[in-house]
Amino acid sequence: MRIPLSSPDITESEIQAVSSVLRTPRLSLGPKLEEFENSVAAYTGAAHAVAVNSGTNGLHLCMRALGITEGDQIIVPSFAFIAVANAVRYERATPVFVDVDAETLNLDPARIEAAITPRTRAILVVHTFGCPADLAPIFSVARKHGLRVIEDACEAIGAEYEGRKVGPLGDAGVFAFYPNKQITTGEGGVIVTQSAQVAALARALRNQGRSQAGEWLEHGELGYNYRLSEINCALGIEQMKRLESILVKRDAVAREYHQRLGGIPDLKLPPLDMPGRRISWFVYVVRLGARFTQKQRDWIWAGMTKRGIGCGRYFGPIHWQPIYRDFAGPRHDLPNTEWSSLRSLALPFFNNLQPAEIDEVCETLQELMHAVPG
Repeated sequence: MRIPLSSPDITESEIQAVSSVLRTPRLSLGPKLEEFENSVAAYTGAAHAVAVNSGTNGLHLCMRALGITEGDQIIVPSFAFIAVANAVRYERATPVFVDVDAETLNLDPARIEAAITPRTRAILVVHTFGCPADLAPIFSVARKHGLRVIEDACEAIGAEYEGRKVGPLGDAGVFAFYPNKQITTGEGGVIVTQSAQVAALARALRNQGRSQAGEWLEHGELGYNYRLSEINCALGIEQMKRLESILVKRDAVAREYHQRLGGIPDLKLPPLDMPGRRISWFVYVVRLGARFTQKQRDWIWAGMTKRGIGCGRYFGPIHWQPIYRDFAGPRHDLPNTEWSSLRSLALPFFNNLQPAEIDEVCETLQELMHAVPG
């Protein structure tokens, strides 16, 4: 792609940091891991941070550490990456899909209570595209029904809700650092929590069930190899140093898009500013108006792609995925999820996207919208 959908921002300092690790004998479970975890904990206000090898595995360990087990029900949005539902099913629990708010595309607090049953154990909140979910009413429902809250902040490091960083506000939260995220470790994620018990269990589970106090070949839990290498952590440490400047850059790109696309008929833009919340821009997703069908959206997507402009169709609802179509979980109406998924387009979005490239993306999008076949 001439203008890719995403592009990691790697500088010489990060290259040198990774190279320096390769000159040491310690490539796993070393000082860089601890330094990276401490930097994420300090930045987010979490008492504990546990680095793992992906956001997906971080969500899985949250399920285990919070005692989610077979037969439990977990409320999740269907307008999300499939990992949120898969992590639930890894523990043989059941994802219960609840609709999203039409404006923010986050879990709609007003629809949660109707989905709660005696088997419900937790609410998995996704801060979709880096936009913080409305946590206060979600926490209120959770307290009323004795439910855990897990924050999927994989797309939202640096986002804030009422002056506090998202992630450690619930019982546990997860960030992810795939190359398309705000910052990257190549592959990787971090669990954040205020609970020493949750953190200790997550640390044991990521390392084949070994406790920190036990011997290397002593395994107290059914664990996994979810470790994050020193190489990944060295990259993450350097990226964390630049996180705030990166978020400023990404906010500027979002505002450039808003300036160029604002006022176009049949095009709904994401919220730019929200009272009491700070958006950490992961992607910039627009929605076509009601006159556009899924087929027409896909025609525009194909046209952008043919011209070398990366686009994404975010998100296809999880309940429409082949593995979930016949899933026997509880069913609820999801009109906002389904309407938005048919008309969403993620536009190229990364730190160093240039104004001329934004111009080309916006001009091409408008041209294709006008030319779309009936």
